[in-house]
This record gives sequence, structure tokens and C-alpha cells, in this order.
Amino acid sequence: MTNKVLKWLAWSILVAILAAYPRIFGLYYTNLFVTFAIFALFSVSFNLLLGYTGLLSFGHAMFFGAGGYGTALALKHIPGLPLLPAVFMGLLTGVVLALMLCPLVVRVSGTAFAMLHLAFGELMHVLALKLRSITGGEDGIGGFPIPPLNIPGVLSIDMKSPENFYYFALVCLGVSLWVLWFFTKTPFGQIQIGVRDNSTRIDYLGFKVPQTKAVVYVVSAAFAGVAGSIYALFQNLISSSSLNVLTSFAPITITMVGGVGSFFGPVFGAAIFQIIEELTSRYTEQVELVMGLIMILVIMFAPMGFAGMINLLKQKWVSSRAARIDSKEPS
Repeated sequence: MTNKVLKWLAWSILVAILAAYPRIFGLYYTNLFVTFAIFALFSVSFNLLLGYTGLLSFGHAMFFGAGGYGTALALKHIPGLPLLPAVFMGLLTGVVLALMLCPLVVRVSGTAFAMLHLAFGELMHVLALKLRSITGGEDGIGGFPIPPLNIPGVLSIDMKSPENFYYFALVCLGVSLWVLWFFTKTPFGQIQIGVRDNSTRIDYLGFKVPQTKAVVYVVSAAFAGVAGSIYALFQNLISSSSLNVLTSFAPITITMVGGVGSFFGPVFGAAIFQIIEELTSRYTEQVELVMGLIMILVIMFAPMGFAGMINLLKQKWVSSRAARIDSKEPS
């Protein structure tokens, strides 16, 4: 079979497994998978900044939390708001916040960019704690109505059912990942890689570096907002903890373990961390300590992450196969 046929076969098998997942593994592991998918999208949106544009942010959780708060506040204060517009409100909140910060943050890079976002992230966290009348403070916003997914004149799907919500979240997160993947494959995606590798040369070629950073920044924030929106709907709760520094460091560690610069690296990293967290929590409460040790080992011995190891093994296999073919050829 050709590579194209094998690829389509692999995707068909994956779709079939995902469709049957709730019935095969039950409610508990279905909820674990939704959590993994949310943080996979959150980390991929972060990797759009770090891996593809070379911008390290220590405050990416502010877009994740803003998306969650945007959806929760919209559902709480707008009676009868449909489900998809509620998710769009999370995306819009992330975009608006990014547009507010763009004029300042796109003019810096490196350490300044990272520390500036650490400051803005902590500012958002403090505001969420202090503006209790809006955000609920430490308690957050919970118990807001979750509307069904309505297709007028066709059907209405109850989102209070865990299985129905699994399929809804899977489609939303899957479409979001596809959009981000397509974004990296466009000519603009090549420009952002050029900004990462040599911004001076990109400027000489006539492309505006600050404006390029701004577009990537807004797209990254938008899909972090989508992840936060799905998270708020999934938990039926959003609190200030979604804005704290630990949440900001989650996509950093996930991306480092999965592979910086690889589109699917953060997806692998989110899966690895979800499995390790699940196994570790059965034996000890020091989950963060175990995660920290894994992070140290990855930085020391596998700096390219899981995706880098896979690529290295693939290259070795291809080279060894080519060597065997050459040795069989008659001299």
C-alpha cells in the first residue's frame, strides 16, 4: 500500500477509536481524555508562540482563564445564550485581551517578553481575586447554565450528558487543532518561522516583524481562549486558579516534554503528563515533584522532547534501511 493509503487507514482507525472511546473505557477515563484534549489545545496554542515564533511566555494562562471567564459570564448574564456563541465568547475574550497587549508586547522579545507576560499574568490573577463581584474571587463562577447544542429544526443535544459533552468537546478541540495546523502550513506560517530564526533577515525581505508577531499572538490567544472556554463548560466552574503561574507553566512543561517546534509535540506531551499524573496520584500526593524530576531529565537527556526522539529514531531507521539496500546491490 502507498503512504497515502496507509495515512488514510490510520486516521480512519483513530476516528473509530475516538468515536467508541466512551463506551469502551467508561465515564472516568472519558473525563480524563477530555482534560487531556483541553490541555493539548492549550499547549499547542502556546507552542505557536514558542516553537514557531521563538516567543517564550510565562503568562499564557491569562488567555486560558480569560476564555473561561468570558464563557461563564456570558452564560450567567445572557439568558438563552446558545452553546456555540458561548464558546465563541471565550475565543473573543482571548482575542480582545491579546489586542490590548499587542502594542506593547510585540516590540520586545527574549527575556523581556517572558517577564512582561509573567507580570501581566499575575496582574490578571490578582484582578480575578479582587473583583469578587464580577469573578467570584477565590470561589470563582460556578453553577452557570450549560445550554444544549441546538440545530434549529433538526435536533437538540443535552450537554449535561458526559458522553454528549465528550463528542462536542472532541469536535471543537479537533477543529481548533486543525485550524492551527493549517495556519502553520500557510506561507504566513513560514514567515513566523523566519521571525524565530532570523528576524533581521525577515525585516530586510520587507515583512513587518512586529505586525507578524501581533497576528501570531492574537491567533495563539484566541485558541487558548477556546481551550479555557471548553474547560469552564467541562467543569461548570472557572476560578482564579486558572490564571495563576502554575497554570501558565503547565503548557511550558508539556511542550518541553513533547517537543518544542513540533506541532504534535505538545499533544504527545499532554498525553505523557496525563498518564504520569494518573499513575503517580495513585501512590503519592507529590505529583508536582515527580513532574519536576521528569522535566529535569528531559532537559538533560532529551532536549528535543518526545517528538525529537521519534524523529531521531525514524532517521536512524531510514539510514539503516538505505545502508542495507546499498549492501545488497551487486558491486
